[in-house]
Amino acid sequence: MTRILIADGYKVVRSDLRAILERRAGWEIVAEAKNGKEAIAKSIETQPDVAIIDYSLRLMNGIEVTCQIHAGIPKAEILVFTLHHSEELVRQLLEAGARGHLLKSDVKQYLIPAVETLADHKPFFAGRISQQPGPLANQHGQPEAALSPRERVIVQLIAQGHSNNKEMSEILSLNLKTIEGHRAAAMRKLNFRSTAALVRYAVRNRLVEP
Repeated sequence: MTRILIADGYKVVRSDLRAILERRAGWEIVAEAKNGKEAIAKSIETQPDVAIIDYSLRLMNGIEVTCQIHAGIPKAEILVFTLHHSEELVRQLLEAGARGHLLKSDVKQYLIPAVETLADHKPFFAGRISQQPGPLANQHGQPEAALSPRERVIVQLIAQGHSNNKEMSEILSLNLKTIEGHRAAAMRKLNFRSTAALVRYAVRNRLVEP
């Protein structure tokens, strides 16, 4: 029996994924989660074999969720969905512990083989990962690798309306000075002076869904 967790912010998407996965005998959906913190908690509670994670989850993005699930449940294989392909993001997901990546547009075609492959403890990537070293420039000319995974999480939370440092500290279970340090580092690396600029950056670079 392959035990599967689904984490996506939209109930209709979770239902669609469940419908696809439940066609396969021997697969069981053990939990659904609507945000990053819930995905981590339910993963620890249910111990899935495969965790299917939407990168754009609220409260914590796919990299942070992947890091924590991988640390807490090393045996779990993690498949992350993204809206758009980014080779640098895929590299960061790999470093966080993910073993699979799919574009949301490819889910109907590749979800079943992806879960089959991960259940056999083999990696699955539908797209090509470049072997060229160094950061990639995104369509707006800014390097996607400029931010660390934790800084990306901070920017994402700000763009989602959680701009208060104390609130982010509670969401991420980090002390206030750590949050302030990551926020300042992101502002410095991107050469921004306002929260509004960070929000625009997050939307342009698809760290959040508009």
